[in-house]
Amino acid sequence: MKSLTLVFLGVLFTMISTIAATETAVTYRSIRVDNLDIFYRQSGPKDGPTIFLLHGLPSSSRMFQPLLESSLNEHYHLVAPDYPGFGHSSWPNPKEFAYTFDSVAKVMQDFAEELHLSQYTLFMQDYGGPVGVRLALAHSDKIQAMIVQNAVSHEEGLSSLWAVRRAFWEDRAAHEAEVRANLLSLEATRKRHVGTSPDISLYNPDLWVDEYYFLNQPGQADIQLDLFYDYQNNVKSYPKWQQWLQDHQPPMLVLWGKYDTSFTVAGAEAYHRDDPRAEVHILDAGHFAMDLKAGEIIRLTEAFMKELSLRSEK
Repeated sequence: MKSLTLVFLGVLFTMISTIAATETAVTYRSIRVDNLDIFYRQSGPKDGPTIFLLHGLPSSSRMFQPLLESSLNEHYHLVAPDYPGFGHSSWPNPKEFAYTFDSVAKVMQDFAEELHLSQYTLFMQDYGGPVGVRLALAHSDKIQAMIVQNAVSHEEGLSSLWAVRRAFWEDRAAHEAEVRANLLSLEATRKRHVGTSPDISLYNPDLWVDEYYFLNQPGQADIQLDLFYDYQNNVKSYPKWQQWLQDHQPPMLVLWGKYDTSFTVAGAEAYHRDDPRAEVHILDAGHFAMDLKAGEIIRLTEAFMKELSLRSEK
């Protein structure tokens, strides 16, 4: 009888270990949304609180790999899709799909519905901000909290680099060549990562070489320029976004790489105007803060999510 009990316990332990390993493993899938194949990475228990990870330019869900593989996936359901025109998702021709933030947000909203994500914490980096805020405005009831990583919602968050970009919005034809260099060149792609960092030896060159390769694929320049041209509508919407934040005041964690040359530290601190309770951390990192500070971001995110859980239990 004792030997049978030991065998049973051994089998049970193996089953539990297998289930746990399956839940924490990162999976890579595609799902059909609005006649597009949307690729996404996923980890963690599906019945756990969801963190919906929205990437920036010119990245993809790949930027969130450190979070997906971290201890966060022991308790939280992490979902990171690629936008249309990015990563492993469909890249429809700009003549067939309008590359605007409204369009991308609509696909992400429908993606969330396909995965039955009824409530979630938004983790928004760069372009993830405009996409995520649109989701929040459309379905405020689904937003449990917001984590903002170098994503701007205030004019003072835009650095002097935006002078050329604003000129592009005013006269696209006259400034398109300049913006191509400003946005899509190898040096610009590198600069997005290293920014004003005092020690560039800490950065893996694969970060920008891989992104530059992506940006030089057929059709990518047109896709990215169309989307960037539409960015002006984000800036015009800042007052509306700020009003939503002030009215709803979701729990907010702001993580900001201070070496970012496009988005200033003032853009991080401005969130305090919308909600003085917002938790703001300025990191020794650049625009893609996870390049250098993945461990710190994971720790801060875990603490924030734990506090969020404690609040909901009260």
